[in-house]
Amino acid sequence: MLPLEGVKVVDLTRVLSGPYCTMILADFGAEVIKVEMPGTGDDSRAYGPYVNGESAYYMSINRNKKSITVNTKDPNGVELVKELIKKADVVVENFKPGTMEKLGMGYEDLKKINPEIIYTCVSGFGHSGPFSKRPAYDAIVQAMGGIMSITGPGDGQYTRVGASVGDITAGLFAAVGTITALYHKNKTGKGQKVDVAMLDCQVAILENAIARYLVNGVIPQPKGNRHASITPFEDFLCKDNIKVMVAIGNNGLWKKFLTVAGREELVDDERFNTNPLRTQNYEELKPIMDEIFMTKTSDEWYEQLVAANVPVTYVNTVDKVISNEQVVAREMIVEANHPKVGPFKMADTPIKMSETKGGFRTPAPVLGENTDEILRDYLGYSEEQIAEVKAKNIL
Repeated sequence: MLPLEGVKVVDLTRVLSGPYCTMILADFGAEVIKVEMPGTGDDSRAYGPYVNGESAYYMSINRNKKSITVNTKDPNGVELVKELIKKADVVVENFKPGTMEKLGMGYEDLKKINPEIIYTCVSGFGHSGPFSKRPAYDAIVQAMGGIMSITGPGDGQYTRVGASVGDITAGLFAAVGTITALYHKNKTGKGQKVDVAMLDCQVAILENAIARYLVNGVIPQPKGNRHASITPFEDFLCKDNIKVMVAIGNNGLWKKFLTVAGREELVDDERFNTNPLRTQNYEELKPIMDEIFMTKTSDEWYEQLVAANVPVTYVNTVDKVISNEQVVAREMIVEANHPKVGPFKMADTPIKMSETKGGFRTPAPVLGENTDEILRDYLGYSEEQIAEVKAKNIL
C-alpha cells in the first residue's frame, strides 16, 4: 500500500508548477483526477516534442493521473467540478489569484461545500502582497527572486538556470505543503489553504547568498562554476582538453587531492592551508590549480581522484546522464507503455522508501481518457446520467 492511497485530489493545474506538485502526490498513491478543457486540455499538450501526436513534455509530468474533460467556462461544468471537489481531500490549482474566485471556486467558496478540503494554490507571487495579481513565468521569478543574479560566468553576466527551477521548486514546496496539511487534517479534522508563491520559493533556495549579504553587506555576484565560499570547487581543463569538476570542501580532501597531484608541499602553504584562506587567496591559487590539472588527462584525474575518495566528475551531457551507472542502478529512468505512443522512457521519482515504492505506475492519460470512468466510479453516475451530462456539451 502506498502512503497516500485513499487521498483524492482534484487537479485543476496546467503546464509545470501545479502538475509537478500533483505528480508527486500521484507517485505515492493519491488518486489524482486532472480536469482539462475539452479539445485542448492542459496547455503543455501543445508543447513538443511529440510522439504519435502526444506531447513528451506533458507525459513527463502527468504520470499516474486520470484525465476528465470539463468546460469550466460553462456554469454546468463548474457545478460538475464542484461535485468532484465535494468528494475530494485536496484541490490543487495554479491560476492567477482571483481566477478561481470568479468561477465561484475560490477557497472560501469550496470550504462551504467541503469544510475539510485542503486547497493548494501555486502562483507567481502568492495570494497576498502588491504583486499578487501579476502574471509570472519561470524566467520572471528567476530574475526577480535573485537566483539569476548569482548564476553566470562572472560579475554582471547573469544567466537563467537551465532547468525551470522557478516552477519546479514551487511544485516541490506545494507538494510538501499539501502533505503537511493532510497530516494536520488527520490529527484535527480541519482543512486549510496552502498558498505557495514561485517568488517565495526562489528566495527560500538562495541559501548562503542571503546569508553572505546579511553578514558582510556585499551583494553576491555570479562566480561561474566555482563556489563563493568553498575553494577549490569548480571545473578544470585537463591535458586532453576535457574538463572535470572537483569539489574539495575541507582540509582532509585538500590533502588527499595534493597527494594525488604530487604537490604535497602546498599542504603547509600558509596561503592555502584552510578553506577560508584558499577562498580569500583564490586569485593566487587558480593558476596553480590550472597548471596542476594540465599535467594529466581527464580520465587519469577521474580515476585517481575517485580512488582517493575526492569528489570528482565529468560534466555529463543528458545522453550520458541517462546511461550513467549510478542513475541506472537507482532506477531513475523507467520505461512506460503509453496507449498511443507505445514504449517510451522517462525520469522516475527520486524518493526511495524502504517500505513503499512510489513512482511510475501508469503513463500520463490521453486527453479525457477517464471521463466516463470518473463520472461512473467517482461520482456514481448511471449510464443515463452520463449521457445527460454529455448532452450538455460540457465534456
